[in-house]
Amino acid sequence: MAVLNVIDRSGERHALETVEGWRVMELVRDQRLGLEGVCGGACACASCHVVVADEWASRLPPPRDEELTKLDELPVLEIHSRLSCQIIWRDEFDGLTVTLAEET
Repeated sequence: MAVLNVIDRSGERHALETVEGWRVMELVRDQRLGLEGVCGGACACASCHVVVADEWASRLPPPRDEELTKLDELPVLEIHSRLSCQIIWRDEFDGLTVTLAEET
């Protein structure tokens, strides 16, 4: 089983079991790690903001324009900020590490 590594807002690392085709937001939200995902994956709220680990940023599909627009609305961004609802899990992402962004 492929694993998604999540660093929560207190700095604790969690290794999550994954399901091919699920949104990273769903995988994290369902474990109740503090990620809301209010819009359910519609790219309408940015409550699923994560920071992708440097070594993974270029290995994921690039963000689409609607994701970039929503990210631009956030008060604080990191260089590898993404909306986790826009990252659809594939088992080739085994070992992906994301950090939950600070709540805004």
